This record gives sequence, structure tokens and C-alpha cells, in this order.
Amino acid sequence: MPEADSLRNALSKGLTMDPNAPRPRDAIAPSTIIDAAIRLGLVGTLVYACARIVLPFGFLLIWSAILAVMLHPLHLRLVSRLGNRGSALLIGLIGVSLMLGPMVILVTSLATSLYSLIANFQSQGVTFPEPPLWLDGTPLVGKKMAEIWSLVASNMPAALAKYGHLVSGPLAWFASFAGGLAMGELSFVVSFAIAAALVAHGENAAEFARRALERVTGNEARAGQLVALTAATIRGVGLGVVGVAVVQSLLLGFGFFTIGIQAAGPLTLAALLLGIMQVPLILLTLPVVVYVFYSEATQPAVIFLIWNIVVGLSDNILRPLMLGRGLEVPMPIILIGVLGGMIVDGLLGIFVGPVLLAVSYVLLLDWLHQHRV
Repeated sequence: MPEADSLRNALSKGLTMDPNAPRPRDAIAPSTIIDAAIRLGLVGTLVYACARIVLPFGFLLIWSAILAVMLHPLHLRLVSRLGNRGSALLIGLIGVSLMLGPMVILVTSLATSLYSLIANFQSQGVTFPEPPLWLDGTPLVGKKMAEIWSLVASNMPAALAKYGHLVSGPLAWFASFAGGLAMGELSFVVSFAIAAALVAHGENAAEFARRALERVTGNEARAGQLVALTAATIRGVGLGVVGVAVVQSLLLGFGFFTIGIQAAGPLTLAALLLGIMQVPLILLTLPVVVYVFYSEATQPAVIFLIWNIVVGLSDNILRPLMLGRGLEVPMPIILIGVLGGMIVDGLLGIFVGPVLLAVSYVLLLDWLHQHRV
């Protein structure tokens, strides 16, 4: 019968099917554990190789990105008049010009003072007065401190031989810090040039960040919120804390150098650190003013006092202008960021550390609020 013949032909074709013919999708074998391990190994190797290349420039690139985020609103205002490239070029040139002069003066003075201090210790040329009488009566540590002070004041070689191991570490760190100031200054200037290039591609960078966070969070709206929160935190800490501290320290440093204080560089750096940590600058300027009244004539000392008062009160004007009000980042976070950044990466780390920790802290709080137990 014709139906039986057609059935036999179909069965014979099915039994003699071509082995090279493509199989249905359901018949494809799943990826094995070995295949997945190979893929993960290749990705890990690629990430490790890229990290080795980028890691030496990590803090520089992070600070450049922070600067780009802070300068992006200014770039948007200038784009309509100068164009994208013209605005970025102008921002880079002005940033490098404004920071190069003060940074050269500050770093040169600071390095000179540190090297002079270390040289005096090594040559035993540092002299100390006798300990005050009240120190001996201080509970617990008074007698020991008075004994050490008396030994240092009377016999520096014997004091170094007995307690030199306690100060060798800090002196070595100070020497390394002073030696790295020039490189830190160069990195700080180069970061403005890199930031200008990043500003010119700000929209693309923001879109890349949104896409990356979207893959992490799995939510497009959530990714946009995190990008906006990160940018707001960077501008708040970078401008309202670091920016205000930089302006105030430069103004105070101008007064220190003008009045002729020998340790103007270290004092300016101390003012910068206290300003970033949001410690009142009067704790630093008051002893300096007393010293100036003791060592200088009355008229320049009075002018110096007025200048310090004006700079100290400028915080009330600068902070609202630079978006610092309403910032909810605890001072210990800023303090740890400043000290840790300075230890890890010297001068550049002073600026990167607090901003990086503040962003991490704000994102952590936001994540905790989204995942309440």
C-alpha cells in the first residue's frame, strides 16, 4: 500500500540520519565545569594584568576623576560659549596655572624645613630648654617625661643613643615624605590636565558609570540614583571640605610667607590638614600670632592678626558658596581619610583619601537603607 511504503521510507531516513547534521537546541550539551573555570581564569588573568599596569597611577587617576566631577558644572556653563574642547582646555590651563605657583612655593619650603630638621637631628644641632616644673608633678607619666626631657636638653648624644630607636621610624618617614613632595607636586599638576580631558567626555563617562552600576544592581533607575548620589558626595566633600581648606590654607600661607616666618611651609601644610579635618584653625594661628607679636614690630603684627581673623571668618562665606552646607559625613571619616591618604600616597593622598572614604561611607549607608533586616 502507498501509505505503508511512505512510512517505511520515513523510518529508513530517520535511522540513516546524517551524523553531521545540526541537532535541536535542546540537545546541545551544557557548559562543563572545566569550561567555566577556563573562562574565569582568563578573566582573572586579564584583570590582574590590567591592575598591575593601572595600580601605580591609581591615586592620580582617582583624583583626576574627582576633579572632573567637581569641575563638570563649570564646564557645562562654558560649553555654550567656548565649545566642548575649548572649555576643557581653558579649565585645564587655568587649573594648572593657579596650582603650579603656590604648590611650588609650598612644597619647596616644606621640603627645605623637613630636610633642615632631619639634618639638625643627625648633627645634634637641636637644643631644648629645661623641662617646666609642673611636668614633674603630672600623674602617671610626669616623672618619666621630665627625666627624658632633661636628658635630651642636657646630653643629646646620650638621649639619641638611649631613645633613638623610638624616633628613627618617624624620622625615616618624614625623610621619605619630604623626598616625595616633588613627585606629589608633579602628580597634582598632571591631574588637572587629565581632569580637563575627562571633563570633555563627561557625558560618556557618566553613561558608562550608569551602565556598569545597572549591571551590578540590575535596575536602571537605581543605577541613576547611585551615580547622582556619588557625584553629589564628591562635590560636597571635594568643594565644601577640601576646597575650603585649600583656599584658607593658601590665604594663611600667604600671611606666613609675607611676615617672614621660617616654618611657613610646614605651617601651611598643618593649616591644610586641620582645615580638611574641620578643626578650628585658631588652634594653629593663635600661637603663631603670639610668636609674631613677640618677634616682630607692633604694626606688622597687628596687620598679621587682622589677616588671620579675616581668613578664619572666611569659612562662613566660602562654605555656602562651595556647596559644603548640609554634608552629612562624620568627622572621623574625614580624619581617617586624610591621615591614611597621606601615609599611603603623600601629598596627593591628603585630597583623595577623605573624598574616597566619604563616597564609600555614603554608598554603604544607602545600601544598608535599601536592605533592612
